[in-house]
Amino acid sequence: MWSPACGFGVAPVTVELLEAWDHLLALLDNPADIPFLAAAREREVLYRLLQGAHGPILRQVGREDSQLSRVRRAIAWIRRNFDQTLRTEALAGIAGMSVPSFHRHFKGATAMSPLQYQKTLRLHAARRLLTTNTDAARAAYAVGYESASQFSREYARLFGAPPGRDAERLRSAAYEGRAI
Repeated sequence: MWSPACGFGVAPVTVELLEAWDHLLALLDNPADIPFLAAAREREVLYRLLQGAHGPILRQVGREDSQLSRVRRAIAWIRRNFDQTLRTEALAGIAGMSVPSFHRHFKGATAMSPLQYQKTLRLHAARRLLTTNTDAARAAYAVGYESASQFSREYARLFGAPPGRDAERLRSAAYEGRAI
């Protein structure tokens, strides 16, 4: 069950949700039915999700005035500007919250601080760049790092290998057609 202090949760799927999902997927076998039945079946899946264990959190995300939807606006800003300097006061302003309240709600929604969230976005963006033969230093600066050595340390901590070695492994796996 989801609680406000947790950024991630798992719950058993209900038989009703599985059946609704199965009915929606069954439309792939009858494409002519899609224009007539897809919207209703999609609504049923959404209804079942909202009635499930995570329904309360999903409803909070969907409400425009909820704290989660306000945090979502700040998250959207971070995602668009992950390579820029992060100012917590500005993010709190975007969310319409005080800084302490913003920190508490952000961490509750993501299980990370805003800075950790930004760092994770930067490192994943750098990893994508590295798969295109970009060197580590260039990738570091492109995603907003000011220090290539700090980037390398944080990259290795997240992905388990230094940027160059990880990029080589990723490119090799892509060449061989394997999933990582």
